[in-house]
Amino acid sequence: MIRFEGVTKRYGDAPSGSREPDPSGGGRADGGVAVDNLTLEAPTGQITVLVGPSGCGKTTTLRMVNRMITPTSGTISVDGRDTASMDVAELRRGIGYVIQHAGLFPHRTVVDNVMTVPRLLGVDRREARTRAMELIERVGLDPAMARRYPAQLSGGQQQRVGVARALAADPPVMLMDEPFSAVDPVVREQLQNEFLRLQSELGKTILFVTHDIDEAVKLGDQVAVLRVGGVLAQLAAPAKLLADPVDDFVAGFVGRDRGYRALSFTAAPELHLADEPTVRLGATADDVQAIGAPWVLAVGDAGEPVGWVRSAAVDREVTRDLLHRGGTVASSSGSLRALLDAALSSPSGRGVVADDDGRLVGTITAAEVVPAIEARRAAETSGRVPDDARTGATDAASEATPQPASEPTSEPTSEGATAR
Repeated sequence: MIRFEGVTKRYGDAPSGSREPDPSGGGRADGGVAVDNLTLEAPTGQITVLVGPSGCGKTTTLRMVNRMITPTSGTISVDGRDTASMDVAELRRGIGYVIQHAGLFPHRTVVDNVMTVPRLLGVDRREARTRAMELIERVGLDPAMARRYPAQLSGGQQQRVGVARALAADPPVMLMDEPFSAVDPVVREQLQNEFLRLQSELGKTILFVTHDIDEAVKLGDQVAVLRVGGVLAQLAAPAKLLADPVDDFVAGFVGRDRGYRALSFTAAPELHLADEPTVRLGATADDVQAIGAPWVLAVGDAGEPVGWVRSAAVDREVTRDLLHRGGTVASSSGSLRALLDAALSSPSGRGVVADDDGRLVGTITAAEVVPAIEARRAAETSGRVPDDARTGATDAASEATPQPASEPTSEPTSEGATAR
């Protein structure tokens, strides 16, 4: 656990309460309060996200944990030990640290970068290399990349190496300073999903800084919203933050569509899914016309949905260039938001639902999802359902454009099912 007790960081001779914006997020050398009397706790095994506008002191707060910045007053403890009483090198080697642009050593290969901290701790080179190779694979990189240098990697690959390096010594605590902000949106989502998968396996205590509220509510077990000057505005679980902002500042920062986003934390109940007639890739125009619907769902050899085809546009066999890929695919074990988004984004109005292996299980309309949302809302209003319940961050993985499986394993199915 990481605990902040009355922590203040003041630059120059500024008195408490003299707050000035800090565009860099790291404090002002010319005076001002970067963090003001901060008290909060980052629980063991959970992700605590610090979020707020420029000048709110989130990066300063993060860097005070490993003493890259020294607090003016207050106490910071890690697992019950006051960090001010610890040897700085010992403290830092026991904390994983991931920053923007990865911060890799350019003259070292990927595997040597990952081995850095274990070698500093005296781990045998062979053992350190074995551990590094395991982590390289664990973060989703091809082992063949181990011999490459950072300049030979994409931005997303470099960030994965940065995460692997931070995990190499198996630290109980990790600090992550906007680690995914420097990559494109597609890669960013992939990294976020991979990060959540790793956290579900490793259960680290993580303090994570971001300026993006969507990233904060997706990744955080709890989210700390900071005002300019490093004042804590609200600390809450994501669902609670979206449903009940403490004041106008938090409400404005969280955004106007928070009701819809809150559905990400509501697990979908058992709902009846309609049987959906399908055609395979390679089907003829006659096969499509025989279904008698304006839009027909196409599936791959393994029964995975790959996209919709407009019947009137099919005058030859169904190929990928005919597919409409605008609709998302919801997971049968996902959230109400994923189901509603699948229905709203589908050109047919029928949201596609797949099982955890990516195979089609049925479809559902928005009109069928809305009553479940209303029932959930009624239950929350009556106090029967906790308003901070979460689905375990499954929503991101359940909203994806249909993609073909790399290795088909079974025939498609059109049997009815329930979303659960």
